[in-house]
Amino acid sequence: MRKSVIALALAASLGATALPLQAADAEAPADASTDKESHKAKNLDAITVNAVPLNQQADQIVAPVAVLAGSALDDAKAGTLGETVSGIPGVQTTGLGKAVGRPVIRGMDGPRVAVLENGLGAQDVSNISQDHATSVEPFLADQIEVLKGPSTLLYGSGAIGGVVNVVDGRIPMRAPQNGFSGRAEGRYDSGTQGKTGLFRADAGDQQFALHVDGMRRDDGSYDIPGGTQANSQVKTTSGAVGASLLGDWGYLGMSVSRYMDKYGSPAEPGESDHGDHDHDHGHDHGAEPATIKLAQTRYDLKGGFNKPLPGIAKAEVSFGHNDYQHVEYEGETPATTFTTKANEGRLLFTHEPLAGWEGAFGVQYIHRDFAALGEETFVPATTTKAWGVFLTEQRHFGPIKLELGARTDRQTVTPNDQSRRRFSPSSFSAGASWRFAEQWHLSLNLDRAQRAPAEEELFSHGPHAASNSFEIGNPHLKKETANQAELALHYHGEFVEGKAAVYTNRYNDFIYLADTGEVEDGMPLRKWSQRNAKFRGAEAEATFHLAKNASGAWDLRVYGDTVRASLSDGGGNLPRIPAGRLGGQLSWSRDDLRASIGVVKYFAQNKIAEFETRTAGYTLVNAHAAWTFHNGERSQWEAFLDGSNLTNRKARLATSLFKNQVLMPGRSVSVGVRAFF
Repeated sequence: MRKSVIALALAASLGATALPLQAADAEAPADASTDKESHKAKNLDAITVNAVPLNQQADQIVAPVAVLAGSALDDAKAGTLGETVSGIPGVQTTGLGKAVGRPVIRGMDGPRVAVLENGLGAQDVSNISQDHATSVEPFLADQIEVLKGPSTLLYGSGAIGGVVNVVDGRIPMRAPQNGFSGRAEGRYDSGTQGKTGLFRADAGDQQFALHVDGMRRDDGSYDIPGGTQANSQVKTTSGAVGASLLGDWGYLGMSVSRYMDKYGSPAEPGESDHGDHDHDHGHDHGAEPATIKLAQTRYDLKGGFNKPLPGIAKAEVSFGHNDYQHVEYEGETPATTFTTKANEGRLLFTHEPLAGWEGAFGVQYIHRDFAALGEETFVPATTTKAWGVFLTEQRHFGPIKLELGARTDRQTVTPNDQSRRRFSPSSFSAGASWRFAEQWHLSLNLDRAQRAPAEEELFSHGPHAASNSFEIGNPHLKKETANQAELALHYHGEFVEGKAAVYTNRYNDFIYLADTGEVEDGMPLRKWSQRNAKFRGAEAEATFHLAKNASGAWDLRVYGDTVRASLSDGGGNLPRIPAGRLGGQLSWSRDDLRASIGVVKYFAQNKIAEFETRTAGYTLVNAHAAWTFHNGERSQWEAFLDGSNLTNRKARLATSLFKNQVLMPGRSVSVGVRAFF
C-alpha cells in the first residue's frame, strides 16, 4: 500500500487530476447517442450529467463526478456494470466470474452504492449478496455516470457511498436527428467462446418518438491461467420498447423492458470443479453445481414539462414499477427463490433564478416488497416504505461557486416475523469551487449523510450456499452517519488536464459483515456488526496530449487510487477493501484508426480484517484497436479488437467474498463489428 501512495503522489505531481476517461460530445443529447458521430471520443467537460439537476456539464459540478460515453464507453463495456466502470479512479468492482460485478466506490459497496437506470433504482437484489447480479445491462447504455461520495441528497439512504446511473434513452426525450438513428454490434470472445449481439433503433418527428433495443449474450465458462473456471457460464437477454409524445411543452413517455439472466456460481461448481487446483475452488456443499436464473420486467413512465407553473422553469416526473425474481438451483433442483415488487416515484421541480440562486427541490417515494422462499431463506419477507424530500441550491460569487443541499427521509422496514423498525435519516451537503486562475480550480466538499440499515443487515439469519456464507443480522442496528470531507485540485491545459483528490470519511455506527472464524452448516459464519469507522483515501488522474501531427494524435493517461478503512479505537481493518493501484494507457488515433494499450498494477492488499486472507498483487495488460472501414453519409461501420489480461496473470479481487475460490478471467481477445446509422 505504501508503494501505491507514493505512486499516487507522483501521478498527482505530473499534472494533477483527471477527468475520467474521454466521453462523447454532450451537444448530442445522451438519448440520441446512436447518431453516427456521437460515439466518437470527446472531452468529458462537454457531457451533460443526467443524475444531477439543472442540466449541468461535468466540469460545472462541484461534487466529484465521472462519465463514460462514446468510444471510451465502447472500449470499457463488459458483461457486468462493476467491471465496466472499474477503470475510473476511485471505482472498482466486486466479482463472481463474468456474470456478477457490482461497483465499489471509494471502498463502499452493497447497499451504500445506488445502481440506477435513468435516475430510478434498479430494484434487484444485487445489494443483498455478492453472488447476485445487477439487472442493468451496460452494453445498451448511452452513457454511465458515477457520483463519488455521499449522494443521499438526491437519491436517499441507499446512496451514502455514491451512485452509478446508467442512461439508456429507453424513453425518448427528443426525436433523433434526421428522423431515424440506430446502432448494432456483434462480437466473439475467445476466453469464453462466447457471442454477444445487440441492436438499437430510434425514430420520430417533432410530435412522437419511438425506441426499441435488444441484446443477447451467450458465454461459456471462462479461461483462467492453467485451465477453466468451472461453472462460470452466463446467458443474458435484454430488450425494451419505449415511446414518447413531444412538443414545445416538453415530453411524456413510457417504456417496458425485460431482463433475463442465467449464470453459474463458480464459487459452487459441485463435483465438476477442474479449475486452478493450487487453491480451494469451491466449498462443495453438494454434488451439483449452483446456478441462478434471473428475470425482471420493468415499466417506466417519465416526463418533463417546461414552465408548468409561475416560478417553475421545469417539472420532471419519473415512476417505475419492477417485478423481479431469481431462483437459485442446486443442479436442476430449485433451492431458493428471491422476489421483489417495487414502485418508485420522483418529482423534481427546477425553479427560476431567485436572488442569484439556481436550484431544484423534489420528493421521492419507494415501496418495496421483498421475499425469499426455499431451503436457504436467510432473509425474511420484508416490506420497505420510504418518503424523502430534498432541496439543492447553487450560486456564483465571482470566481467561487457554492452548492448547498439538504434532505430528510422517513423509512419503515417491516419483516413478516419480527418487529417493525422506523428510521429518519437526514443529510446535508456543502461544496465550493474556486477558479483562482484560468486553468486551475480548487474544490471542497463537506457532507453529513445518514443511512438506514438494509433488510439483510437487520434480519438475515441462515445459510446461503451460493455466497458460501452463514449470515446473522442484527435487528437492533441503528442508522449510520457519515461525515466526509474531500479536497480536489483540477487543471485544464492544452498539454495536460487532470485532477487529484484526497478525502476522509468518519462513520458513526458503521455497519459491516464481520467474519467470525467460526463455521456453521459447513460455511463461514459472518455477522452484521456496527462500530465507528474511518475511511481515508486519494485518487489522481492526468491525461497528457503528447502530440497531434501527421503520425496521428497521441495521448497518455495515468491514474491511481488508494483507500484505507479501519474501525475506530484500534478495532482493526475493515474487510474486503479495494487494493491500491496505479495504471497508464497510451492511446493513438489517425483518420479511421484508433488503438490503445494499457497497464494497471494492483498492489497487494495486506491491510486485512481478522480471519480475512491477504490478496496478492498483480498486473493486467489490456489493449484496444478499431478501424472505421465505412463512413458514409447515413452509416458508419467499425471493426474492433479488444484484448484483456494479455499476459494471462492470476488475479483475485480484494473486494470479493470469493477471492480464494474464484480467479478473474485469464487472457481473452474479443473481435467484432459495430454499425452506427
